[in-house]
Amino acid sequence: MTGLLCVLAAAGGMGSFSSGGYIASGTEAVRAEAELARRFDAPVPDVVLLVRFPGPATGQGAAALGRALTHDAASRPGVREALSYWTTGQERLLSGDHRSALITLDLRGDENQAARTAATLVPYLTRHRPGAEVSATGTAWVMAQATRLSRTELVRAELLGAPLTALVLLFAFGSVAAALLPVLIGALAVAGTFAVLRVVLLFMPVSVFAANVTTALGFGLAVDYALFVVTRYREERRTHADATECVVLALRTVGRCVRYSAATVVLCLSTLLLFPVGFLRSLTVAGVSVVVCAALATVLVLPALLALLGDRLLGDDLFARLRRGPTDGAALWSRIARAATARPLTAALGAVVLLAALALPFAHVRFGATDERVLPAATESHATARRVEAEFDLPWNRTLAVLLPHVDALEQADRLDAYATRVSALGDVREVVTGTGTYREGRQVEPAGPGSLPFVAEGASWLAVLPARGPAHDRALVERVRALPAPGGEVRVAGRPARVLDTQDAVLGALPLAGVLIVAGVLLLLFLFTGSVLIPLKTVLTGVVSLGASFGAMVWVFQDGHLRGLLGHFTVTGELETSVPVLMFAVTFALSVDYELFLVSRIEEGYRRHGDHRAAVLGAVTSTGRVITAAAAVVAVALLPLAGSGITLLKLMGCGLALAVLVDATVVRGILVPALMVLTGTANWWAPRVLVRLRGRLGLDTWHRAAASAPSAPAPSSPTPSAPAPSSPHASAPEKPEKPEKADTVGQTHSVPPNR
Repeated sequence: MTGLLCVLAAAGGMGSFSSGGYIASGTEAVRAEAELARRFDAPVPDVVLLVRFPGPATGQGAAALGRALTHDAASRPGVREALSYWTTGQERLLSGDHRSALITLDLRGDENQAARTAATLVPYLTRHRPGAEVSATGTAWVMAQATRLSRTELVRAELLGAPLTALVLLFAFGSVAAALLPVLIGALAVAGTFAVLRVVLLFMPVSVFAANVTTALGFGLAVDYALFVVTRYREERRTHADATECVVLALRTVGRCVRYSAATVVLCLSTLLLFPVGFLRSLTVAGVSVVVCAALATVLVLPALLALLGDRLLGDDLFARLRRGPTDGAALWSRIARAATARPLTAALGAVVLLAALALPFAHVRFGATDERVLPAATESHATARRVEAEFDLPWNRTLAVLLPHVDALEQADRLDAYATRVSALGDVREVVTGTGTYREGRQVEPAGPGSLPFVAEGASWLAVLPARGPAHDRALVERVRALPAPGGEVRVAGRPARVLDTQDAVLGALPLAGVLIVAGVLLLLFLFTGSVLIPLKTVLTGVVSLGASFGAMVWVFQDGHLRGLLGHFTVTGELETSVPVLMFAVTFALSVDYELFLVSRIEEGYRRHGDHRAAVLGAVTSTGRVITAAAAVVAVALLPLAGSGITLLKLMGCGLALAVLVDATVVRGILVPALMVLTGTANWWAPRVLVRLRGRLGLDTWHRAAASAPSAPAPSSPTPSAPAPSSPHASAPEKPEKPEKADTVGQTHSVPPNR
């Protein structure tokens, strides 16, 4: 039945995804471009055709072919306007060697409709034409090619992700049945998410990359949840004869962690709805859907499968020989934990210094927007854009469109002339073209002519401002143009540099509120989970340090261009896409809390059982070290197809998230957290009386000491048989003597919570 639901959900979950959504909505630049399109029919071109001839493009035969191609493009469905050198006579559309010329196409509809039009239009226009070589670039064609490539890589992710994950789980469990069970839960979660997205697509656009990210992240997270539950079930099954009781015990302990973990991830991802960027909002919907599906599959479907398979999950360990001696993961993590807790201050400082060193490159981060450079260099839209930059003295994708909505070029020509002169005198401006002529360096160099007509409309005018310097100076140019007094009292700046600037400002404006909500929500959920005041605070701080290390590494690799040979020869743009760090912040922070929950729950169990805080920390790290490492490896493997993607945007997300998870599962959970837990001692379990009563009213466990009881000194370093357990209002009877601990194949040890 589960397999049937999985297949039906996957079959019903395929839909038409959005190709855009990387620019903030409702900004000045977006409104200005909409008005330019409405009043002047002159927006930024969606598609740019590069036509290359063996001889001069100005020759009679070349001109005839160029005009025919322009008219053919203009007559195609979905094309609003087609302009070229041969129909306008504009010299800037002719290359320096006069052998190439440009045709610019304005497509109807929004960016998603334009991308769909380009997907069928461009192959038709660039087909083989005798006497000319035609290639294309432009925003719409970039998005169309990105969509096609992402779908290809989605299939690759599905073909590689599950087998590689199964291999990791097989080595972790040593049992084929136990290894395949989490993979099945992961597949069910992803399939259910695609079904949800099909419904969501009826109401809002969803980014094409949502499918790739959902498949990788959702599959890894669902497998993680199932991995922890199956591990606990196997552990309990070795000491209990009743299989049903073992399922109940596994869900009562690890199942509680799964619920809180899912709530944390949903909370962190939901804050992305505060950002006015369609890409982030669609990924939020996809991410929340896959987390909910993963949690539901774990707590509803997995128990039935555990009961069905029973003792078949306890097969012989196929890798038992490899786990002996120095390669035993439990022994390795035990040595690491003992070293970290023996000198906790030194261990904590060492971990913080290491993470801070990784975070240093983030100090010089630069943000930008998605363009053709996110695609492989051999892709047509990317290669053509580079040729246009090399052959034409025209920054076609960086030109500013300055709208003067209350200045008529005919009736107020003198005011427009004076303003164009002032704009051209700005140090970052190379040329200004408008209805009164062409301007350079503060003076008019060409009078108005036939090419000036597109800049004129009734009661309004606009100027094309060409930058003189590189992309690093675009922000300053936009700000200077907006600050320059304009005739009519109002000026609106459009164009890609303005859109990027407005998007950055919109994201940065929403970031503080999103950060506060994430931190406040995580503090609340962790308090409800642990009953502690100190543990949630430490979790937030360690999460921030771990996040900084991941961000620094991403700047060092993708912005600065290191390790290109190892990760694939992606194009170094000198900046990071604005939305990706925001997405990584929410996802990485949520995943760091995920592993914290499983580790702290084990520390709490040990402390409640024998009352020795340091021994509880040692036991928890030893018993969970291998399983948390295996869980992190599963997520990293699931993200591997993203890291190997030809799309730099997906590569950045895959590498960033994988690195963050691995660093968090090793340096943070293996060294920093145990050291801090020992440094703060039994104060970890203290809470004010009012908060203890609050948890009690909510029906949660209130074993934690109230404020009237001062935190005691840390317990001895090793437990004694007579060490009393902390008092628990819910403990009904003294515990029985402990049974000898028995290690599972993934390194967990058996511990019995007193209240089950």
